Amino acid sequence: MTILDKPMKGSVCMVTGATSGIGKVTALRLAQQGTTVVVVGRSKEKSAAAVRQIEQQTGNSSVEFMLADLSSQQDIRQLAEEFKRRYQRLDVLVNNAGAIMFSRQESVDGIEMTLALNHLSYFLLTNLLLEPLKSGAPSRIINVSSSAHHRAEIDFDDLQSLKRYRGFRAYARSKLGNLLFTYELARRLEGTGITVNALHPGLVATNLMANNGGIGRLLKVLLSLKGISEEEGAQTSIYLATSPEAEGITEQYFVKQKAVPSSQASYDKSAACQLWQASAELTGLAADHAPPLSF
Repeated sequence: MTILDKPMKGSVCMVTGATSGIGKVTALRLAQQGTTVVVVGRSKEKSAAAVRQIEQQTGNSSVEFMLADLSSQQDIRQLAEEFKRRYQRLDVLVNNAGAIMFSRQESVDGIEMTLALNHLSYFLLTNLLLEPLKSGAPSRIINVSSSAHHRAEIDFDDLQSLKRYRGFRAYARSKLGNLLFTYELARRLEGTGITVNALHPGLVATNLMANNGGIGRLLKVLLSLKGISEEEGAQTSIYLATSPEAEGITEQYFVKQKAVPSSQASYDKSAACQLWQASAELTGLAADHAPPLSF
């Protein structure tokens, strides 16, 4: 299926975690459509290199980077403010940054790192960018989740894994959190023209586990042998960001460019509201930034 058949010239898109992997491929394909693309990364050198490569391959000079460590709430707030100073609208937001941590770590804010990076960064950045997203409506929010969510439940008594930490379990919970957030946000934004969807990219050969020392490097090698390519893994993100077929579709979970059921736990509206409230408390998100509770 060809999904790069409708140029989006004039649109403004942001992709987090876009200096490598499926995020970089997504940013490149968006740039090919003539969009203005904001690449979000932690490293100035890697971000600048990604922008140069995208510009060279697409001929699109409307590509820039903004720096943020998305495990830091201060960085996220600065990123949102910088974006709003430079742009009036946002047509596509792809929340893609994430990682697996085999040992328990804490962010600069004292929050368990997997929760901080994989879930709270989506939650805080998206809420802070709702104004330009509304200005860009019909606009699209795309949250990269994982099929790992099927094996997870949210433990609200131990949201930060203080009692017992297992890297893959924390990762799976964060990916379930992505879905609960996606569905709850879609309900809250009903009637605004903003759609919100999540996706599983597939088992992709990326750097997702590279920050875990020798075992992370070994698993990266195994992924390179068994996983799909970054290009293939990015296809559903690109589809949701660009395809006319996806226009107006919201509150769905996609695999291989098709809407499929997610886990039973992901449809728990009570858990979604509870996670929203807990996330708002952990991020200090002012009530006036958030759309109203769904019912």
